[in-house]
Amino acid sequence: MAKPEIEIDVDEATGRWFVDKMPMILVPQHFYNNNHFAIEAALGAEAFDATLAPAGRLSAFVWCERQAQVYGLAGTDVFAHYMKRLSQRGWGRFSILALDPVAGTGTIRLDHSSFVTEATKGAGRKLCYMFAPWLAGALEFVCEQAGAPRRLQAREVQCAAEGFDHCLFEVAPTAE
Repeated sequence: MAKPEIEIDVDEATGRWFVDKMPMILVPQHFYNNNHFAIEAALGAEAFDATLAPAGRLSAFVWCERQAQVYGLAGTDVFAHYMKRLSQRGWGRFSILALDPVAGTGTIRLDHSSFVTEATKGAGRKLCYMFAPWLAGALEFVCEQAGAPRRLQAREVQCAAEGFDHCLFEVAPTAE
């Protein structure tokens, strides 16, 4: 991937960074991962995931909503923009394998996840579950924008930390 096409604006008065007209914080990957895995160890992966999921879903929805306004994006272009920006910001390389906003389904591939490092690649378990509600929230926005609002869930089907060469996520309507 080439250098990201992301323009960073810095408010001289506050020192806050803005990208795509949204405030940002730049932190080292090890700092984020160390905190993530420490909290996971304290709560347990399932409880940590349950705690993070609503905020992740909402944050992705709001991000897509704002980006649609800022850039005049609609439909799958919003979701593709979100995948591009996540990739450019160092979370990993996200690729859309399938996306159907009418049905509320999608399959997303993740290569080089920020959670699968030399230290964690042999974990033998799914480490990238935090991205699942992000994908659901982003696609929920696209579905709503397309006039087909629905509640979605995403799940990590496979993880590179389990020995696969990439992570894979599936998004689908909830059973509710």
